[in-house]
Amino acid sequence: MKIEPKTNCPLDGFKPCRMMECAWFMKVNGTNPNTGEIIDDWGCSIAWLPVLMIENSQQQRQTGAAVESFRNEMVKTNVDTTNIFMRLAQESSAIQIKNN
Repeated sequence: MKIEPKTNCPLDGFKPCRMMECAWFMKVNGTNPNTGEIIDDWGCSIAWLPVLMIENSQQQRQTGAAVESFRNEMVKTNVDTTNIFMRLAQESSAIQIKNN
């Protein structure tokens, strides 16, 4: 059973939706973040907000994971670089001691 809300506008005293006469009535194309179904439908911007907020949250989680992965790679690279410089410094000081 699919529940269909009434098309009353809370911004216009709960009068019937003006649809194409309203600047907030818009078409949304994409994928439903809850079901994975393709969305290609018209509706009120206010009514689309929950779906768009869910999608935004998913994108933020993916971005956070990518940033964390990048950070971990940078930490690993910095440790490797520090080890290389330490080894070079030790070899350089060993060569200087030999030459003196």
